[in-house]
Amino acid sequence: MIKTRAGDTGNTLFVYHRFIMTNVMHKLMTTLAAILIAASAFAAPKNYDLKSPNGKLSVSVEAGEGISYTLTHDGDLLLDKTSISMATTSGELFGGIQPVRKVTRRSVSQAIPAVLYKKAEVKDEFNEMTLKFKRFSLIFRAYDDGMAYRFVSHLKDAYQIEQEFVNFNFAEDWNMWAGYVTHNTHSLEGQYFTSNEAQYTYSPLSQWNKDRIAILPLMVDGPDGKKIVITEADNRDYPCFYLYNNEGGKKLSGRFPAVPKDVKQGGHNMLQMVVESREPYIARCEGETEFPWRVVAVSEKDIQMADNDMVYRLAAPADPQADWSWVKPGKVAWDWWNDWNIYGVDFKSGINNDTYKYYIDFASANGIEYVILDEGWNVNLKADLFQVIPEIDLAELAAYAKQRNVGLILWAGYHAFDRDMEKVCKHYSEMGFKGFKIDFMDRADQDMVEFHTRAAATAAKYNMMVDFHGTYKPTGLHRTYPNVVNYEGVFGLENMKWSKETVDQVTYDVTVPYIRMMAGPMDYTQGAMRNAARGNYRPVNSEAMSQGTRCRQLAEYVIFDSPLNMLCDSPSNYMKEKECTEFIAAVPEVWDETVGLDGKVGEYIAMARRNGSDWYVGAMTDWSAREMTLDLSFLPEGSYQVELYKDGVNADRAACDYKKETIELPADKKLNVKMMPGGGFAAKITTVK
Repeated sequence: MIKTRAGDTGNTLFVYHRFIMTNVMHKLMTTLAAILIAASAFAAPKNYDLKSPNGKLSVSVEAGEGISYTLTHDGDLLLDKTSISMATTSGELFGGIQPVRKVTRRSVSQAIPAVLYKKAEVKDEFNEMTLKFKRFSLIFRAYDDGMAYRFVSHLKDAYQIEQEFVNFNFAEDWNMWAGYVTHNTHSLEGQYFTSNEAQYTYSPLSQWNKDRIAILPLMVDGPDGKKIVITEADNRDYPCFYLYNNEGGKKLSGRFPAVPKDVKQGGHNMLQMVVESREPYIARCEGETEFPWRVVAVSEKDIQMADNDMVYRLAAPADPQADWSWVKPGKVAWDWWNDWNIYGVDFKSGINNDTYKYYIDFASANGIEYVILDEGWNVNLKADLFQVIPEIDLAELAAYAKQRNVGLILWAGYHAFDRDMEKVCKHYSEMGFKGFKIDFMDRADQDMVEFHTRAAATAAKYNMMVDFHGTYKPTGLHRTYPNVVNYEGVFGLENMKWSKETVDQVTYDVTVPYIRMMAGPMDYTQGAMRNAARGNYRPVNSEAMSQGTRCRQLAEYVIFDSPLNMLCDSPSNYMKEKECTEFIAAVPEVWDETVGLDGKVGEYIAMARRNGSDWYVGAMTDWSAREMTLDLSFLPEGSYQVELYKDGVNADRAACDYKKETIELPADKKLNVKMMPGGGFAAKITTVK
């Protein structure tokens, strides 16, 4: 017992209180220490390693005090310690201080039969590691040509994702090809309203333009000539992400548009839904959820990236019980780029039945599978696909086209299609139309991504194809729904109707196959017959032209992936250019085999593709004249005839100048290709019997 002097009651109480508190605190500190020790052991970081089948690519995942990963390739560090996580609005964190409960691994080696793709089957070989936590899992895959990861939620009830933290911490301040959003630049938020069309800026990571976000895919230089491309795959119901660098260093981070809260009809010709405000979260989820794959593709040579299959491999497969035989690839005679500008006829050209019958006749005579009725056939500003202008009789056109074995495709504004989706698909399918070109989405938030999936599924129900225009890059929906035959999300030839003379489409053409095309098919809309040598281009709406040579336009039909491939120019012009038209009409849209021959990002590219027993070769250069020797030794034994289209000797001045030749392929199977500035080369190779 503690003794005190008389009158020291208050002091006694103080001492006693201090004694009690000291003992309590001691016990609390002891308990807390025990908890911290247990937590330390519980959350002590552990490494989980994964290698690609060939052993060159290695992913090391650190889990415990958060989750991070590093990526190396053949000893070269590509991504340094990079943290990743997800957070819900209720405070649930996928990626905090949590123990790994179970690790499972598997290896897969298979061939995926491909539908409407650049090869008949896709080699799918990877090693996979799944880290299972209490409420979520994290799956990593290592391929020889890249890695990918995805979160999987095990929550049972509905929840909202407040934010996903997706980062890419590059090992060095390497150069990148960034496609910055170039409009709506008054704010970063405003840039989420975009058609995802952008040319590439080449600069170090640290020199990121902080006024801009960048679209995917994005390419970064690596060590020893390696290339790294960032994109995403298997996104059917989640917002797409863009990239941003707010630190000025070598780390890029994902930015997601939040879920729209208030929208109103507006935008282009009242065909869009414009976001007025957004929710404080990026996604709504129901129960267990597989989130999209975050993809890091890696190539040792530039040309390998132009033939990368990671997005297709990672996408959800199509329903194996479904019949997709009705989905037919093909060429499309397109009206909009040439401004319905036909000549040598006795009727006024424009958006009317006489003009479209002319397009149908042209398509039928040249083996062109489709004609598109682009913007203008339905009443403007109504966003109603059942209101047709009086100059157009759709039933008559459908019957006329059917008699001539030509399919018709209808352009549709996004909102007009969405508001009556089921009714629209049923009605126009019964009338005989083959599909829709859906345009002006210009968003990539969750609602819009879900629209793409609904549109694909609903159109498939009525045997209708879909070409998504005015939208983001592909994420694999074209595998899940093979009736999704094309995507825009590319700075295509349509921009040459209005772009300034300073726009360099030639350099873009030899850059985009390595970056945007890695994600999937591109509705680039090539085929110009008015061609401009350097310094001769100017924007002309009704008589639009391309930059570079005629043979460049031909080569693009071989190099660019596009199961539904436009002929952008006027049928009147094609009729004057019989040789070129015959070549374009004959080039397949899908392939059994693809071989990347040679290339360097931003400078040149050469590719070979096989359909049946026939091979096609395409090559393009930048504004430098270039001579290449293409090694075709992969061809089976035999003798081959080469029908080639090459730049004429004056193509540097008159870009339409070309020469067609037929030669025998030399015994060493080496093909010499000479291209003029902005030039190209195209060839068909057949077996000599």
